Amino acid sequence: MKKILTIILCLVLACSMLAACGNDDAGAGDEVPEKITIKAAHGLNENTAIHQGWLKFKEIVEEKTGGQIEIKIFPAGQLGGDRELIEAVQMGNVTMSSPSSAPVSSFNKEFYVLDIPFLFKDRAQVYDVLDGEAGQTLLKSLESYDIKGLSFMENGFRNLTNSKVAVRTPDDLQGLKIRTMENDIHLAAWTMLGANPTPMSFGELFTALQQKTVDGQENPFELIYSNKFYEVQDYISKTQHIYTPYVIICNKEFYEGLSEEHKAIMDEAILEATSYQRTAASEKDVEAEAAIKEAGIEVLDLTNEEKDLFKEKLMPLYDQVKEKAGEEIVKVFLNATK
Repeated sequence: MKKILTIILCLVLACSMLAACGNDDAGAGDEVPEKITIKAAHGLNENTAIHQGWLKFKEIVEEKTGGQIEIKIFPAGQLGGDRELIEAVQMGNVTMSSPSSAPVSSFNKEFYVLDIPFLFKDRAQVYDVLDGEAGQTLLKSLESYDIKGLSFMENGFRNLTNSKVAVRTPDDLQGLKIRTMENDIHLAAWTMLGANPTPMSFGELFTALQQKTVDGQENPFELIYSNKFYEVQDYISKTQHIYTPYVIICNKEFYEGLSEEHKAIMDEAILEATSYQRTAASEKDVEAEAAIKEAGIEVLDLTNEEKDLFKEKLMPLYDQVKEKAGEEIVKVFLNATK
């Protein structure tokens, strides 16, 4: 009998201790909040401004949520190129990404509007338009594709490089094999200019330039420098023919499943990270151009008259963009950039 009473007393005591521990840790009836992990992936190296933008976003979100939301960043195409990452965000296999705007056009044709050559005069106009009604309309249009568009970060004005000839006018482009992104308008543009456009993934580009599979390519100075394209090219023409932003995207279902507090933190963090990244990108662009010149590569500053020759050749492209993107969104952007 004494043995049974002893066992009962031990059980009562154990239960009391467990209850006390539970009260000390969380409070009666409290639930420990579940940790949220965001998988963010992009295609570029860790020394680029876009990666710095993701690091800033991670820092802000993790700090403001007390670590309740964790951001895991996968750079340098670890999880695929732009096209694969857009699809992965749609399906929820990747939470967030930052593809260049040109591949986004394959999913949402309204984004072709950003491929209008010489659409923007300078960065100040770019930011004003993309952060204003025109840009926000474009981001909102992604929702019907199960994607939440959050902001536009800086990729930059694109410049032409090649290993054969100093390009100052469209006549100099005849027959040159130019790597382009997988984008119908880009392909049409280079064809109109007399070049031979070759779509190719970004990850294959350095080797293709090195082995002369293609003669040239076009990208902002930061990417030309950080990916060492200038080491296998002889000429850079400062055409600044198209401004390409990175589109910060998130799986729509994931975003809508967040609490209002976490949505607000995400939105604020993206705005702050976008501002930070744009500053870093514009600084890197200047530094990269200077470093390329220092390496002995000829950078050709085109005159306004020479740029006008490219514009004239590309005028028929406006009709193609209207057909692809839709007249309404083209009108919105042309009005915003007057």
